[in-house]
Amino acid sequence: MSTLLNAETHGTPLIVLHFNNFKPWLAEQDRHVQNWIKQTNFEGKGLSLIPNTQGELEQAVFVSKNPEHYFACGDLIKQLPVGQYLLQTEAQYQDSVCFSWLVGSYQFKRYITDKVSTKSTNNKTLPTLAVGNQALVTKATKYAEATALTRDLVNTPAVDMMPQHLGETAVRMAEIYGAEVKQIIGDDLLSQNYPTIHAVGRASVHEPRLIDLTWGNKKDPKVTLVGKGVCFDSGGLDLKPAAGMRNMKKDMGGSAHVLGLAQLIMAHDLPVNLRILIPAVENAVSSNALRPGDVITTRKGITVEIDNTDAEGRLVLCDALAEAENDNPELLIDFATLTGAMRVALGTELPGFFSTSDAVAAGITLAGSKINDPVWRMPIYTAYRDMLHSQIADMTNCATTPFGGAITAALYLQEFVNENTDWVHFDVMAFNVRPLPGRPLGGEAFGIRAVFDYLQTRYSNQ
Repeated sequence: MSTLLNAETHGTPLIVLHFNNFKPWLAEQDRHVQNWIKQTNFEGKGLSLIPNTQGELEQAVFVSKNPEHYFACGDLIKQLPVGQYLLQTEAQYQDSVCFSWLVGSYQFKRYITDKVSTKSTNNKTLPTLAVGNQALVTKATKYAEATALTRDLVNTPAVDMMPQHLGETAVRMAEIYGAEVKQIIGDDLLSQNYPTIHAVGRASVHEPRLIDLTWGNKKDPKVTLVGKGVCFDSGGLDLKPAAGMRNMKKDMGGSAHVLGLAQLIMAHDLPVNLRILIPAVENAVSSNALRPGDVITTRKGITVEIDNTDAEGRLVLCDALAEAENDNPELLIDFATLTGAMRVALGTELPGFFSTSDAVAAGITLAGSKINDPVWRMPIYTAYRDMLHSQIADMTNCATTPFGGAITAALYLQEFVNENTDWVHFDVMAFNVRPLPGRPLGGEAFGIRAVFDYLQTRYSNQ
């Protein structure tokens, strides 16, 4: 990906224009350009390839009503002929064009062989873009690579993305950025008091684990990220139907998001004391699987009655959140593919989040709005806490009603977060269900750029 964008100063001109500026631009062009635009019926929308008088490509022009959108140019890299292009656009569009150029190059080709008819399409050599500005190249590359990491992790089938594979990913990142990784695996989770992580993952042949990555100066502000790592979710004994299980490889999307966000933080050397906690399990079915009606004592000591084994994400998260609070972080953020209720409320492309801090929530929302990584704050409506009442334990793991499901899930998690902690809980889809410019079908990063830009603004100025 890094080879597709460079700081050189030569190439076929690629002009990116706002729609309102197309006609003034055209009026300044040579007659043969004006004639070409007219004869090809190009009306100032999308891409036009303009030849010179010898029929060779002279320039390309891309016109958009919103070129500052960070995905507006997401299809360009796959539409242009192979070659090097030199970006010519207004300064305020440069960041968005560079980012969308790179994320538009994304393809998940791990399992594509030379034996399929799509070989030529999937192995097409891509054009490169020169921008003459190394800072732009570096910034866009870091953001695009973090997005690609998140997508790759989500797109990888469960056969190759089980708890041990997530652990290997964390170890590789640690080696690159000078971090440390500890892993608590299998029955050691019981001896070290992570009972809910163990209970959810014990039925799988892939041992459950808690992945714990630390990085940064311990004197810097403590920021802890927790990511749901359910590598495949069958639903447990409350088995999902086939349609609901089909894409459950993406149920570790929360862990993919915190790893992508961690990469952004470490690549930018942000002055924070970073900790990543990933409870990684497979929610499988076996003779020792967690049962509806069982009661578990969590790491925090709260007893939980299992109403439904398919509400397992909050179970693995609650032990990790309780552990996170041992360090008294200044900011605690978790990501999870937690509820279908959030998808009903906001759809698949707008991630909802809950926060105990108005200032943090406003900061993340503002950051996302500036870079087309939208997020939407949801209410922590405490009156719904009664829906988690149990007759025989401190609480149940889910409400018996489907109404307000994203809120009740957040309320469950909040029980494991200290009252004075600035806490943010993201409930994300982690998956594109329709192709959009720069956003193919499959795994997707939602909100990590918004959160990183907020963190960068908050901590780089200290």
